Amino acid sequence: MGLLQSFQDIINHRNLFTKDAHLLLAVSGGIDSIVLTDLVYKAGYKFSIAHCNFQLRGEESDADETFVKSLGKKYNAEVHIQKFTTEQYASENKLSIQETARELRYAWFHQLLSTTNYQLSTLLTAHHADDNIETMLMHFFRGTGLHGLTGIPEKNEKISRPLLHFTKDELIAYANENHLEFREDASNSSSKYTRNFFRNELIPAISNVYPQVKENLTANINRFKEIEQLYQLSTQVIIKKLCRQKGAEVHIPVKQLMQYKNRALIYEIIYPFGFTEKQIDEVEKLAASESGKYIDAPALNFRMIKHRHWFIIATIASQEAATIIIDEMTTKLEFAEGSLELKQLSIIHYPLSTSSSIAAIDISAIQFPLLLRKWETGDYFYPLGMKKKKKVARFLIDQKLSKTQKETIWVLESNKKIVWIVGQRIDDRVKITPSTKNVLQISFSPLEASV
Repeated sequence: MGLLQSFQDIINHRNLFTKDAHLLLAVSGGIDSIVLTDLVYKAGYKFSIAHCNFQLRGEESDADETFVKSLGKKYNAEVHIQKFTTEQYASENKLSIQETARELRYAWFHQLLSTTNYQLSTLLTAHHADDNIETMLMHFFRGTGLHGLTGIPEKNEKISRPLLHFTKDELIAYANENHLEFREDASNSSSKYTRNFFRNELIPAISNVYPQVKENLTANINRFKEIEQLYQLSTQVIIKKLCRQKGAEVHIPVKQLMQYKNRALIYEIIYPFGFTEKQIDEVEKLAASESGKYIDAPALNFRMIKHRHWFIIATIASQEAATIIIDEMTTKLEFAEGSLELKQLSIIHYPLSTSSSIAAIDISAIQFPLLLRKWETGDYFYPLGMKKKKKVARFLIDQKLSKTQKETIWVLESNKKIVWIVGQRIDDRVKITPSTKNVLQISFSPLEASV
């Protein structure tokens, strides 16, 4: 079977795109993208060409651009060209040239897909089986989870890679048989780039010992993809069992999670919220820490809080959050029922207030961070003026609050100890005494009722 027929069969069998799709081809001018262009043309698909001039090789880069422009006439296709000041962008954003080129080209490709006059439904790139092997090996040696061993995805969002099933040798043979002209990038022979080192030195060296290394690694990639499917199915069952969605938050029982003794499970739970694999150690330490401790996700606006026997994943300082951390530097925050203003003051000349909307707390009696949350069944505190504890539920009944009013009540907690039922009463254990030196004053401003 010829390469063209195999190409068409893969597209149809894998449902990569439809016959009436207008394709956008990422074309560098090298042999891989030229073969892709020729195959798409001969298969009868409508397409346009997109070429990135990264201006990294002077006249060679401009010659690549000119060559790709000529393909528009050869294949009767529209050609989009974009020049990038790649080195400047890399310097300003502290990225490697490789990272910069990838970021710039994909941002532009997606822009083309969304802004052109006609709907470009799919972007095609010329990644092939050898690229897939190199990517998997780079992930493996850099350190990766199971997903990193599955190589380059054949299709994701609006991107398809129909050459992933073909080797570089097959593409070269096709180009020779069809007398295709292409541009050679001299930098491909240099091993200073990581991918080139794997391509030019590491894989050939391994081939001397294992001649079938490419075929074996390709088979492994396919096997890892199948294993990952089973892995995802099983982990999602456990995650669904463990994680409880409560409004905008996710609550996870600490003891049950840690009983699995499985770091991969922890990662699968936390990574959608922007936490990294390196933070698995922090989660394990958090499990053994006291209530109120937390870790922040570096990538997204999420925080994981230890609250009694639970991990709570919530957005940071969000009005939608039902669990909010307050550290010593916090001076004001907003939450679902209003806002709090915090001041640390000296007891000297401090004017005591009888307003239930102002809490005056002895700073020496509390520990930061504080936890602001909705009250829960089983909560208790020592109401100001009393030496015996009382359940919050009983206190709210005594205050003759309606069911609707009870639903709006929040509490402030310090080291598993409720110090204030917000807008109602403080705990007797944190009141100001003759020995108090500094006061934490917290003023509650409820939301104004909408008319």
